[in-house]
Amino acid sequence: RPETVQSIGVLTLNSPSPPAHIKQETHAQPTVGDHGTQTSNRRDAIIDDAPIRQLCVLLLLAEHAQLLPDSVMVEQISRVYQAFFGLKDEDIGAVSRTSAEKKKVAQIKKSSRGVNTIKNQAFLINLALTVVFTALFVYLLYNVSQGDGELNSFDPFSILEVDGGADLKAIKKAYKKMSLMYHPDKNPNNPAAEAKFMMVAKAYEALTDPEAKENYEKYGNPDGKQSLQVSIGLPSWLLDTDNRNVVLVSYLIVMVGIIPFCVWRYYSDSSKFGEKDVMYDTYAWFHHNLNEHTLIKSLPEVISGSAEFRQRNLPRGNAEKQEVSASMQKVKAQMQKPKYNHPVCVTGNVLLHAHLLRKTDELGQKMKDNLNYMLRNSNSLIDAMITVCQHQDSLQTALNCIQFGQYVSQAIWVRDSTLLQLPHFTEEEASHSTKGKASQKAKNLAEYLELDDENKKGMTHFTEEQKKDVLECCRIMPRLTVESKVYVDDDEDDKVYEGDLCTVQVKMTRENLKEGEKAGLVHAPHFPFPKAEAWWVILGTREGKIIDIKKVTNPSRVVEHEIKFLAPRQGEYEFELHVLSNAYVGLDHKAKVSLTSLDASVLPEYKIHPDDEELDDEPTLFEEMMNANVEEDSDSDDEDSDSDEEEEEQEEGIKELSAAERKKMELRNARKKAAAAEGDDDSDDDSDVEEVYTEK
Repeated sequence: RPETVQSIGVLTLNSPSPPAHIKQETHAQPTVGDHGTQTSNRRDAIIDDAPIRQLCVLLLLAEHAQLLPDSVMVEQISRVYQAFFGLKDEDIGAVSRTSAEKKKVAQIKKSSRGVNTIKNQAFLINLALTVVFTALFVYLLYNVSQGDGELNSFDPFSILEVDGGADLKAIKKAYKKMSLMYHPDKNPNNPAAEAKFMMVAKAYEALTDPEAKENYEKYGNPDGKQSLQVSIGLPSWLLDTDNRNVVLVSYLIVMVGIIPFCVWRYYSDSSKFGEKDVMYDTYAWFHHNLNEHTLIKSLPEVISGSAEFRQRNLPRGNAEKQEVSASMQKVKAQMQKPKYNHPVCVTGNVLLHAHLLRKTDELGQKMKDNLNYMLRNSNSLIDAMITVCQHQDSLQTALNCIQFGQYVSQAIWVRDSTLLQLPHFTEEEASHSTKGKASQKAKNLAEYLELDDENKKGMTHFTEEQKKDVLECCRIMPRLTVESKVYVDDDEDDKVYEGDLCTVQVKMTRENLKEGEKAGLVHAPHFPFPKAEAWWVILGTREGKIIDIKKVTNPSRVVEHEIKFLAPRQGEYEFELHVLSNAYVGLDHKAKVSLTSLDASVLPEYKIHPDDEELDDEPTLFEEMMNANVEEDSDSDDEDSDSDEEEEEQEEGIKELSAAERKKMELRNARKKAAAAEGDDDSDDDSDVEEVYTEK
């Protein structure tokens, strides 16, 4: 029906050979636009099943109008499902192995599930777009399902409003009545009436004309067999001349304004980030502040100036400034004198020291949120600092950055005892553990882990649950043994000569794990996010230069890591091998790697086999291809030169040559004959000819 076309569009499916479950009818489809109509006569395949027809319309509408946001909708549904139902505790790192981790686990569950996980700008924008397009799709679905119009089915009896078995007299009477009713002269400027008039005429022709009637009965169209055509109509208000300016302005706003702005915004935001999702401005800041003299105490201020924190840590208002000043007074005693007085650096420096000194409970809620944001990004930022140190070839500063990451993970600072990493331990318990018999005394965490459980001190006033927590933590913390050796691949002896490719194999064994067991998450109850155990393996020189630095994340019990480098000049060398934890303080290993490099000239001379020498003389595939191209070019040049000479000879009879030109041509022909006699077809040098010509 015309009104159906104007409201939701049309769908036409035409096929030369329709299936059995499809009946064929004819229709005249009007295309609505600018209050005009255009009639199209063709055979349509009309699907009898109403639900299938409606689904076809909806899918086609969704495809053309892009109202079916599959990937976006699936992504949003997946995120919502994971936020409330889909994630297990192990998936988000919410595993409590000691009572000290219960508070951390509760915070992880709260931040990784529920509404808090989807409360961000990008998700809300995508969700809003999904809701809008889904609502529009549902609206179209409802309109199509509730509509009583047919999808342009051509039924001449229904068009003329007569019964299927009506005789010719009834058909003529109905045609006369309806043609007068919908005649264009009686309905000026009415596209729907004009379209109806054309359909009435076509229906009358299909029932009265013998040939048209035969075509209709055979093919479903009075014009005969038709080809496959699919069309869709647009809403009439979109093509209405009264709305032309509004549609044009809206189109310009979207195409010239909104889309370019979105592209520019996406490109400008994505171009700010480099490796490890760290901003380029942050890398520049690290390059400016890190050098071989950088101390651990200055690193909180360095990381506080990262570009990621410059908007968030900027105090707004006097109240926030006073809060920062009050917090600074509490941590100032163990803070190095600030190098920068910028509010962002000062705020971040204070927040990190509050975390390192375990005074976060004294911060306000907003400052706690800012601190959690800094700690969330601390892992990638510290890795970026180590990368900068590697580019600067500064070994000691890289070690300081790794140790700073350990302090951040365990929330202790340079003056604190490493025993404070144990749950429920304070300065009193740590001090008590360092005194007593030699078999029970432990000055640091590494020595404490080596003690038997019955000899571990500091738990006199602990409850049974707290004692279990300490022993469980001692079982979780790694007891690492490191072995190393140097060798040269594919070498007949164990000696190393100048220029050899040396390999330093580092074998790390976690003695606290059983066979087949893997390391889990780091025990860091004061770090509010889950962190996987990893080890930094660094090979450097005694002069403080970095040969290689890598982060090994393999959680297996036995891990082998290889460092490859070229052997230096003749002499004896001693390298430093550092194996540092990414999260535990005081469990690092340092070893010496000795290397004796011999003079490569004492090696026997390597003689090349004659067959290998011949292989070196053979042309490569690239050279063969280039030679083939050169030969083709030379052949084409010869053909061109021959054709030019033939043309010149043909023109001799037409154009009269001067005496000098004739002499030059004779010399050229003579040279060509001599070269042909000598077999020198490739010589193109004309210098001799020119010299003879000049001398004569």
